[in-house]
Amino acid sequence: MKKLLAIMLASFVLLTACSSKENNVPNNGGKPAEGTKEITVWAWDKAFNIGAMERASEAYKAKNPDSTLKVNIVENAQADIIQKLNAGLNAGTTKSLPTIVLIEDYRAQSFLQAYPEAFFELTDFIKPGDFADYKIGPTSLDGKQYGVPFDTGAAGLYVRKDYLEEAGYKLADLQDIDWKKFIEIGKAVKAKTGKALLTQDPNDLGLIRMMIQSAGSWYLKEDGTTPNLAGNEALKEAFETYKEIMNADIVKVISDWSQFVGGFNSGDVATIPTGNWITASVKAEASQSGKWAVVPFPKLTNNPNSVNASNLGGSSWYVMNVDGKEAAAEFLKQTFGSDVDLYQKLVTEIGAIGTLKAAAAGDAYKQADEFFGGQKVIEDFAKWTEKIPKVNYGMHTYAIEDILVVEMQNFLGGKTIDKVLSDAQAQAETQVK
Repeated sequence: MKKLLAIMLASFVLLTACSSKENNVPNNGGKPAEGTKEITVWAWDKAFNIGAMERASEAYKAKNPDSTLKVNIVENAQADIIQKLNAGLNAGTTKSLPTIVLIEDYRAQSFLQAYPEAFFELTDFIKPGDFADYKIGPTSLDGKQYGVPFDTGAAGLYVRKDYLEEAGYKLADLQDIDWKKFIEIGKAVKAKTGKALLTQDPNDLGLIRMMIQSAGSWYLKEDGTTPNLAGNEALKEAFETYKEIMNADIVKVISDWSQFVGGFNSGDVATIPTGNWITASVKAEASQSGKWAVVPFPKLTNNPNSVNASNLGGSSWYVMNVDGKEAAAEFLKQTFGSDVDLYQKLVTEIGAIGTLKAAAAGDAYKQADEFFGGQKVIEDFAKWTEKIPKVNYGMHTYAIEDILVVEMQNFLGGKTIDKVLSDAQAQAETQVK
């Protein structure tokens, strides 16, 4: 199987390389193209990513009033974008692909490493040091920058203050806690209020991802390809902590996104440990205004490398190696690559927190949010972003997670943790290395 996969991957890369030579001019970088009239952008989420690109287009036009460049923004589901990119690149053509595409950070290396000629190098257009350090790994390859880092995905612990106070806790009791304290609080909340502490979907290990990144660890070793499961102390403690949480009778089990949102909008749970992109969904239930706050993400109890900061999700912008790429790169340079004022609009109007370091000094990041009792939540998330450990997500996040989802159920059913992780390691080495 390993040999077959290697042959298939090599064939795809060869096809793409041939296509790049046939369909595109050389990728020399540098000067913006003259005469480009239109660029096309693919992204998902109308309110968040599409809204951000619309504001970037407005900002570009304001800076370049004589420009005739049209930014054609096309909304696709993320899964459709992945399918279309793979189909086009596997077929050896970029003719049907956009000029700019949004790719989730967990998936970025799988495209950059498999199809390196399909993406336009942006090293001459942006300064990687201008962005949060942990975003550079997913968006670069072999020292070359290919993506413009976008939203942070910084994680926090959203908490219902009223439920916690009923259980005898103050907000100060939840600052910089570890998962042992989290479980202790959860048991008290359940006993006093009858409310679960959090929701969990057994098929989504986002909580495990956040736990291990808080310790600077990942499913793969630093090379981005070698499975790092057996002997991974952070992953072992994350699995054990997850089991403790599930066995503490403090979880409301769910099966999809709507149940996840419904869990906190209906008042059924007291906390949401997740990325900051959930803020808009929390605030959608206006009747809960003043009841929520956000505190730092819990750290692992026994891992000395774990910090009270982590990440979940996040995505970045990439330029395809197609006609108009220079104009697209210049567009990103002037907008998401440097425009501090644009980032103030993104925070104020759609709640999108970028990773351009200079943006955090803007006034919009310092505004109090009355929904969260006057807390300056954007400023807090920006502060936590600086502490997120940098890891190499590599090429196989979701393929390995498919293995771990099954092994997690085996662990909850009684299989020992060392056997769980060694079996997962063996499967991963067979399937993805």
